[in-house]
Formats: sequence, structure tokens, C-alpha cells
Amino acid sequence: MRIHHLNCGCMCPVGGKLWDGVSPGLTGHLICHCLLVETDNSGLVLVDTGFGSRDVEDPYERISPLFIHTNRIQLEHRYTALEQVRSLGFSPRDVRHIVLTHLDFDHAGGLEDFPEATVHILRAEIEEAEVRHGFIHRRRYSPRQWDEVRDWRFYDPTGEGWFGFRSVRDLDGLPPEILMIPLPGHTMGHAGIAIETPEGWLLNAGDAYFHRHEMDEDPSCTPGLRAYQKLMEEDRPLRLHNQDRLRALANDGRSNVKIFCSHDPVELEALQRLSTGWRPISGQYHPNLRAH
Repeated sequence: MRIHHLNCGCMCPVGGKLWDGVSPGLTGHLICHCLLVETDNSGLVLVDTGFGSRDVEDPYERISPLFIHTNRIQLEHRYTALEQVRSLGFSPRDVRHIVLTHLDFDHAGGLEDFPEATVHILRAEIEEAEVRHGFIHRRRYSPRQWDEVRDWRFYDPTGEGWFGFRSVRDLDGLPPEILMIPLPGHTMGHAGIAIETPEGWLLNAGDAYFHRHEMDEDPSCTPGLRAYQKLMEEDRPLRLHNQDRLRALANDGRSNVKIFCSHDPVELEALQRLSTGWRPISGQYHPNLRAH
């Protein structure tokens, strides 16, 4: 398998380094870290989609104005998975599977750009998204982003153990090297996606954490991201418990698991530089963002 690390969203909230820890100006820089996986027999697999082409064309019909303006979402076609798949020389029809960490507006916006794909998700997530109870639920989930999806695969939290995590399972029609790991807390159907590579495991932890230093032995987080996580959490004790488990894994030198989250631009750039599939978008990164 070949893995491409994509940025399928750009957000520039006011506050600079209070968000990302490094931006020197008035605005911070957050991204939507997605994966495009070239498999031998299952076509292309996307892990999350970020914002989609329809979000760019008609944002207020598909994304809550609260998040458009608070996050200062930069809606441009160049950031969509659709454009990046094409720039790598593929057709949207080559994307046969999409695996979602969860259904938040900044992870599922591109689903309808790939109508041939089967969409894989934990059953608890689609159930929560369909109910949409409460102020945040009605704004974090946008059924317009997925109401044309024709082929879903829903999974219950059953499976095997994996580095101390339970109910880890493979997915229908996908290689056994791709696993879904329940990581509830941010949402109740939130999951991480692990991929086994010749160099070890990659674990996309989604929104189980937001800032790279949350995985340090002595963890820290910026004020902006700490507040945002609290705003969006469904179950704080469960979210923090799963962060603790991820942190222990990240600092276990025997595991050979590389963990990253969805919105940290420093993590993304570091992984793109290590990947043979690195194709940066011009102007995608703030010049002062460096892995540290």
C-alpha cells in the first residue's frame, strides 16, 4: 500500500499561537488531515474527506455559520479531497471506500464527491448524527453532506484487542492492514483508523486529541484548542481516558505506532515529508510552522 497524507481543509481562527502554538500573527492555522491509501485489490481508500466541493460552492447550506465564522474556514477547491485525488492522477471513481473517524462537518464534507465509494463508520456515530439533539449537535452534523450516500457499512463495537484497545476490527472489503478502533468521547461514535505499513503502524486518531503536545509524557495543549475540545466533547471522562491510552501508546518505544490527529499542521507536514507521496499545495503551510 502507498499512503498519501492530504490536507482537505484550512481554518484560520483569530488568536494566532493561542490555537496552533506557533503562528506569529493574529490568526492560527488548523488543517483537516486525511489519508488516501492506494491498495492492491480494493482501489483507493480515503480516511475522512475534510470539506467537499459542494461545501465550497454553497457553504451556508451545508455548514453552520457558527463554525464558518468562528473557525474562519477557508473554503477553496484546492483543499478538497476531490481536487487532490485528481492532482495525483486518479479519477474520483477510483475511490472505492471511505473510512470515517466521525461525521462532524469538517470530516464528512466530501462524501458526495465520491459517489462510487462505500462509506464505513461506527453505527453509534450515524445514530447520533441522525438524532442531532442539542445546540452543538444541530450544528456539528450536517445531513446535507451525506444524504446522497448510497452504500453505507455500519459497525458495532466488537472485535479483537490491539495494543491494549478493545473491539478493534477490520472492515468489509478492505485489506486486513486497515483497522477501526473505537475512541469515543469527542463523539460517541468516534473512531481511530490504524494502518499497518512496512515501517510500523500509522494511527489516525481523528479528534481524540487536537494538539501534538497532548501526546507528550508531560502533556500540554493551547488555550484555543483546549476550549474547543471541551465545547465539542460528548463525554469528557471518556475523551480524557482515551487520550491517556493514546499517550501511553505514543510513548511506548516498543509499539512502533505513529499517532497523529486531524487538525495539527505540524504533524501533517512532518508526515508528508516522510511520505513518498508528499505533494504540498502551494501556500498550504504557514512559513513558520515546523515540526517541533
